[in-house]
Amino acid sequence: MRLPIVFGCFAAAVTLTAQADYAGVGRDATPAEVAAWDIDVRPDFLGLPPGSGSVEDGEELWIEKCSSCHGDFGDANHVFPPLIGNTTTEDIETGHVASLKKGGAVRTTIAKVSTVSTLWDFINRAMPWNAPKSLSTDQVYAILAYLLNLAEIVPNDYVLSNENIAEVQQRMPNRNGMTRDHGMWTIDGKPDTHNTACMKNCKKEATILSSLPDYARGANGDLSKQNREYGPVRGVPTPEPGAAAPAAAATDDKTPGPPTAILAANGCTGCHGMDQKVVGPAFSHVAEKYHGQADIVSRLSGRIRNGGSGSWGSIPMPPQPQLTDAEIQTIVEWLAAGAKH
Repeated sequence: MRLPIVFGCFAAAVTLTAQADYAGVGRDATPAEVAAWDIDVRPDFLGLPPGSGSVEDGEELWIEKCSSCHGDFGDANHVFPPLIGNTTTEDIETGHVASLKKGGAVRTTIAKVSTVSTLWDFINRAMPWNAPKSLSTDQVYAILAYLLNLAEIVPNDYVLSNENIAEVQQRMPNRNGMTRDHGMWTIDGKPDTHNTACMKNCKKEATILSSLPDYARGANGDLSKQNREYGPVRGVPTPEPGAAAPAAAATDDKTPGPPTAILAANGCTGCHGMDQKVVGPAFSHVAEKYHGQADIVSRLSGRIRNGGSGSWGSIPMPPQPQLTDAEIQTIVEWLAAGAKH
């Protein structure tokens, strides 16, 4: 009997001696099965399927499928870090992004990635995040064309295809930013570092040597209120001058923290703003929709615990099993009272 062992897009047949009762159970993977796994696109464009898509079509697809997380122009920072920004015409000419050498610059995707095939491959495999691999080949080309246009790599009337994508590669802002001159490129390469693994006292706890005293932490106000209440970058909660530090979310059913602390601690504010839609509806919009309904507690408790979709669009809300019953009760009561903050 021959049993296939499949790793990614590779299949290896292992010959085993089996009892007659199991004859015919094992088989080699078929070419179609291997092809279903073999969808990667290399930097030399091996594996890139034929197709095409225009910037114009890509813009429509982007608004429909991508803008809720990345913004209309790919430069949003409210859910995921920005894709577009911090590249210049000079970067496109040189193939080196100058902003990467400057401390403090936002490292956008288009500023970091060296190969356009990486963008094509990732969009094809993983986007949109709520329905990966649902885009057709031509739709992937179109969305990528729009993204490249936002970065001023291709013009407004450009039609990206498998026939001209190699030309686009020659305009990627950071195309010369990748190097093979390091020890990780070959299996016997020279390592970049010479540190040895920790083999003694590895479980020793780290000691904080310095920190701001309580009276100084709030010298500039509550830093958490000086940034967006959602997204990848937030300010640390600090007390107002003369005020007590904000309470943290509790970890048991007996003493849950305030609702806003529970929401922040569990990542809820990454998809929901207080007064405006992000990926999901604003908390104030949820409160308004269910205001006065007798079953608001049971309906919202079940939705928070188990997740769901359809009430606010096609993007699903994942379940939240980590929340305690008391924390969910606190959130629901806060919503029922109007989600005041």
